[in-house]
Amino acid sequence: MWKFLHPWARPERLYGLCRRLTPWFAWLSAVTLATGCIWGFVFAPPDYQQGDSYRIMYLHVPAAMGSMGIYAAMAVAAFVGLVWQHKAADLAVMAMAPVGAVYTFIALVTGSAWGKPMWGTWWIWDARLTSELVLLFLYAGVIALWHAFDDRRLAGRAAGVLVLVGVVNLPIIHYSVEWWNTLHQGSTNMQQSIDPSMRAPLRWNIAGFACLFITLTLMRLGNLVLFQERHRPWVAAVLNRSGRPSCLPR
Repeated sequence: MWKFLHPWARPERLYGLCRRLTPWFAWLSAVTLATGCIWGFVFAPPDYQQGDSYRIMYLHVPAAMGSMGIYAAMAVAAFVGLVWQHKAADLAVMAMAPVGAVYTFIALVTGSAWGKPMWGTWWIWDARLTSELVLLFLYAGVIALWHAFDDRRLAGRAAGVLVLVGVVNLPIIHYSVEWWNTLHQGSTNMQQSIDPSMRAPLRWNIAGFACLFITLTLMRLGNLVLFQERHRPWVAAVLNRSGRPSCLPR
């Protein structure tokens, strides 16, 4: 594990990787999201019960899946950072956290909008909704902890511990509809319960949200590396090559 991660501990290599991969994933996210949204919101047929209101699924489901998937990825990075003292892993946690928070917020807002015509209310303290709200608070807590310390190593450890503690919320979100009597519908088997004409654009959007997450994380990670290493000569060289104004010490 360490042999694989060790080369990426060098900030120059990590920044170079982020810079090379970002355009590719940006194009992928643009193509997949455009395909999924146009297909889902324009060409997919209306649902026989919900009519056109079900189309919010094309935003809600990918965002909800992403909110949990991103937190799981943060937990892996936090574990690596705490066990192997890998600074890049700490930066990865912080790069992912705001993206995960936005995805969770989108899931909550679209879920409320979808629930209004189905349940007759914008919000109810349902187990699934409440545990998803707790996930948003966990993201906010990680971001706040990171900015609460001037020592980046201590900040990374504190944020990593909170991430690992908060992992217990993920199975609660997933199994809440089975453990408690909730208004939220149960877990859906897309292959069996969703018509192919509706399922295909949903899968495109799930892939698009995943690619968008990777794109934004790579962009943030590259910027965090530059900021953390701002006193290094290689950072000044990078900024000079890109033509950006620099106030870094020479």
